[in-house]
Amino acid sequence: MRVPVKIIVDIETKAFEVEVGIPTTAALILRELESEKGSGKTGSEFIGELNFDSIVKIAKIRRPKSLAKSLKSAVKEVLGTCVSIGVKVDGKNPKEVIEEVDKGVYDDVIGED
Repeated sequence: MRVPVKIIVDIETKAFEVEVGIPTTAALILRELESEKGSGKTGSEFIGELNFDSIVKIAKIRRPKSLAKSLKSAVKEVLGTCVSIGVKVDGKNPKEVIEEVDKGVYDDVIGED
C-alpha cells in the first residue's frame, strides 16, 4: 500500500527523522476491496462493493488528516471517493448512500464523534 512518507534531514548533524503518514482514502478503500485500481468508467462500471461499516472504519482512520468537522462529514468524504473509483456501498450507488446519510438513515451506525 502506498503511504506518504516525509524524511527530514539535518544537514549539520546528519540526523534524520522519518514520518509515515496515513494512506489516502482511495488506497484504504482499495485495500478493503483487495483490488489494485479503481474503475476506468466511474458511474457505469463498478469494481466492487463495501458495506457501510467499512466506510465508517475508513472514515475513522482518515479523520485526523481530514478537514471534516464531524465523523458524518468524514463518512461523506469517503463515500465521495467511492463514487470516484467505482465502488458500491451495500449494493447501492454511493450517491444514494450520501443522500441517506444526509437524511439521517445511518446516524445509529455512525454514532457520536
